[in-house]
Amino acid sequence: MKKADLQAKIEESLSESAYVKLLLVQKCVPQVESIAKAVVSALKKGKRVVVFGNGGSAADAQHIAAEMEGRFKKTRPALPVLALTTNSSTLTAVGNDFGYDKTFSRQVEAHTRKGDVVIAISTSGNSANVLEALKSAKKIGAVTIGFTNEDGGKMKKRVDHCLTVPSRDTQRVQECHIAVGHVLCECIEDLLF
Repeated sequence: MKKADLQAKIEESLSESAYVKLLLVQKCVPQVESIAKAVVSALKKGKRVVVFGNGGSAADAQHIAAEMEGRFKKTRPALPVLALTTNSSTLTAVGNDFGYDKTFSRQVEAHTRKGDVVIAISTSGNSANVLEALKSAKKIGAVTIGFTNEDGGKMKKRVDHCLTVPSRDTQRVQECHIAVGHVLCECIEDLLF
C-alpha cells in the first residue's frame, strides 16, 4: 500500500468513526440519559452494578467497571461494580460444567439481587450467553440495560433500557459503547458526588 493510500484509509476510518459518534449524539442522548438515571437511582439505594459481554465487549465491561469502581474524573468513594468477565476459573468451570451459554447467567444468579443493575454488552444483541444472563437478571428483579447496535437484536426487547448505536459496523458500535461508558461514568460521578 502506498503512503497516500494508507493516509486516505486512515482518514476514511477516522471520519466514519466521527460520523457514527455524531449520529449517536443526534439519536441516542435520551437513551443514555435513561441509562444514567437508572444506574444512579440503584446506586443511591445501595444496590450494585454488574457488567458483562464477550470479546471486545468483555474488555469494555472491565473498562467501565474499573472506571466506576476506582475513579473516573473525581476522587470519591468506590462504587459497587463488578465485571463478570474477569474470573477465568469461573468462566471455564461454568462453560465446562453447564455450557458456554450459562457463563454469565450463573454469575448473575450468584452476584445479583433485586434492584441491582445488570449492564449487558453485545454488538449484535444476539449473544446467547448474554441473553441467558438477562433472563436470569429479570427473574431476580434486576434493572436490565443493554448496549448493542442499531437493530438491537433479541436484546432490545429483553432489557429495561437499551443503547442502540446507530450503526451495524462492529468496530464503530464498539467505539461508541466505550464512549457511552465514559459518558455514563461522568454522569454518575456528577449526579452522586
